[in-house]
Amino acid sequence: MKLNTELSDVKTLDHVGSKPSTKPQMKRARASNQKIPKWAYLLFIILAAFVTYRILQHRAGEVKAAQPAARPASVAKVIAKDVPLYLDEIGTCAAYETVQVQAQVSGQIIARDFQDGSDVKKGDPLFTIDPRPYQATLDQAKAQAALDQVTLKRQQDLIARKVISKQDYDIAVANAQKSQAAAEAAQVNLDYCYIKSPINGRVGLRNFDVGNLVGPSTPPLVTIQGLDPIYTDFTVAENDLPLVRKYLGGPNVKVQTYLADGSIAPRTGDLYFIDNAVQPGSGTVKARGVTPNPDRALWPSEFVLVRFILDMLNNAALVPSQAVQVSQSGPFVFVVKADNTVDFRPVKPGQRQDGDLTVIDSGVKPGETVVVTGQLALSPGARIAPQPYATQPPGNPQPSAASKSAM
Repeated sequence: MKLNTELSDVKTLDHVGSKPSTKPQMKRARASNQKIPKWAYLLFIILAAFVTYRILQHRAGEVKAAQPAARPASVAKVIAKDVPLYLDEIGTCAAYETVQVQAQVSGQIIARDFQDGSDVKKGDPLFTIDPRPYQATLDQAKAQAALDQVTLKRQQDLIARKVISKQDYDIAVANAQKSQAAAEAAQVNLDYCYIKSPINGRVGLRNFDVGNLVGPSTPPLVTIQGLDPIYTDFTVAENDLPLVRKYLGGPNVKVQTYLADGSIAPRTGDLYFIDNAVQPGSGTVKARGVTPNPDRALWPSEFVLVRFILDMLNNAALVPSQAVQVSQSGPFVFVVKADNTVDFRPVKPGQRQDGDLTVIDSGVKPGETVVVTGQLALSPGARIAPQPYATQPPGNPQPSAASKSAM
């Protein structure tokens, strides 16, 4: 019992003695916490953020170094424009009117009133045949006609008084009419002595000079050709006839004529004629257009280029022709996305238009951006450094085989 009491006293003393030692330790811990300033925490946060930023920057540099560099490429927008549906042909010009001036009466040429190769108007004098024999014939016919008219008047008075027979009166009437007709015929022959231009046009080289004896049986005196407007003659292949018949008679059917050297702007005229049969030897159909030619820039028998416009394509999508590439799967273009990466896009190209543009029937929409040059180094998803494409100015249309095969 005594031992137990001593042990309990010792534990009580230990417990009582330990309490004073705990409070100083807690005070020291609080004091140590209060010694770390706030700026140290802020500095730690800044250092941690800087280290994190450097790590991320290093990783981004590694990723960027692993990616291929952006490829330089020129790009252009897909535009919408009204363009023609056409056939390109080769043709020749022909005079709108051709007149061979022929002498209607026989006689000697006494005057020439034009210069070879000059322009003349309808009614301008060309040649004068000696009119004296025909003037004399006219005077004689007029005198006879006047005499017969006087005789007829007398016969009218006599028949009224029933002095002559009805037969005598009828003869007088016939003689008056006959002499009048003879006088009119003489007047016509006299007018034929003064040869005038029957049309507006340009005269050629004369075949007779002053002093030559001419008549109805001699060759033409000169040839006059009307040059404004002028005909444009061309042919259409029989393979294109179904397409032509589809649009024939439509409001947009036109014929454009121009020279291969581009010396004149294309001139638009109307379709005048298309033949009703295919030529057996060539497999083509003849066609003719009427083309304005006020400055006489087009000449008969001159070779010209012809664009036979069949219809107008409204709001067609157009891209530079270089943008269209061909792969094993067919034509395609590279479309540029918002992040400057490219997308492979199959397309259906149409006809080539003026200004080095090509119609795209399907595959792209107006407003999209396509790659024009630099496609060889690209693949789907590749990144490019886009540069604007310098478009070519429109010029005279040039015929190409693709213009027909595209249709």
